[in-house]
Amino acid sequence: MTLDPVKIPLTLYIHMPWCVKKCPYCDFNSHTVPETGLTPQLERDYLWALLADFKAQLPKIQRRTLTSIFVGGGTPSLISAGGYQFLFEEIQKVINFQADMEITIEANAGTLEHAPFADYLAAGINRLSVGVQSFNDAALKRLGRIHSADEAKTAIIAARQAGFERVNVDLMHGLPGQTLEQALFDLQAAILAGATHISWYQLTIEPNTVFFREQPILPDEDTLADIQAAGEELLIQAGFMQYEVSAWTKATPCRHNVNYWEFGDYLAIGAGAHGKITYADRIERYQKSRLPRDYLAVVPAPDIQTQILSPGLLPFEFMLNALRLVYGVPYYWFEERTGLPLQVILPVVEQLRQRGLMSQEGRLVTTPQGLRYLNQVLNHFLADETG
Repeated sequence: MTLDPVKIPLTLYIHMPWCVKKCPYCDFNSHTVPETGLTPQLERDYLWALLADFKAQLPKIQRRTLTSIFVGGGTPSLISAGGYQFLFEEIQKVINFQADMEITIEANAGTLEHAPFADYLAAGINRLSVGVQSFNDAALKRLGRIHSADEAKTAIIAARQAGFERVNVDLMHGLPGQTLEQALFDLQAAILAGATHISWYQLTIEPNTVFFREQPILPDEDTLADIQAAGEELLIQAGFMQYEVSAWTKATPCRHNVNYWEFGDYLAIGAGAHGKITYADRIERYQKSRLPRDYLAVVPAPDIQTQILSPGLLPFEFMLNALRLVYGVPYYWFEERTGLPLQVILPVVEQLRQRGLMSQEGRLVTTPQGLRYLNQVLNHFLADETG
């Protein structure tokens, strides 16, 4: 295996682990803010720990520039705009930013005061991702969200008015008791409020969540299929283009997430953050301590877990990401980004083509049918299938 890391795009993920309240469906690494609140001292301590963590990872950069930063959580909008400006300025002192850098912050409509939107822009953040999930107040209450439908609409409108040209809205469908009409109303509300990008995905019940222990009644399969079909038609009519399984945009795809799906590299800092880095002889994943107190206990925080991706696992790992993209990826990226010969996967690709699940065009891409049954397609790339 011989790889050239310089050819692999590099992004940065920053994890902010605190939330005002843990939602019953959430299995992300998020923790309720301390009883004393997210004090200025705690914010400063965490930001300095993030910066030290980043500097400790400089050997992983290997002469590359950053193409995007994504701040996720948790609820990143609990951190001040001034705190972010400090962090980005310090990071830029030790690594080059791409000229048209994309910096995204996730935000909860229930934690946003509308005045700071301009401050976030001034800090260098140029893309906002608002976690709404629904514009139905009863649904929001069942989901444990701390905002109302009106607060969500107001936040989106205020962000656009403040100058944010790229505003994503996270929406879920297949909610407990949800009808087709309610699901379509949510999409229409996001569009009317000014969303330029919509992440629209079905609620799934994950282990280690309240919903897993206390199972809600979800819509049946026929209703889910109707919601999916009608929702896709509504988005197309509104001028949105689907570029990934659950991502729709009017203009620009999320560069950071696209880098994940294109099997690019990403540095990771913050409690529980996961990263992936390519070296000349291997591809490595790593993880940070999940609990904020553990992350802050040792500065810079060490990698608590690393995994070298085995050659047998790489075809599945690559296709697991690449085939989520509606337009797929070029053939040569498989060799460039895994270090394996294309012949490793070609017999499986040909088999899937014959079944109408992958396209005949000169890219690694599914047909619409293959995208609909993506999990079954991906199973063919497991190690026992590809050898």
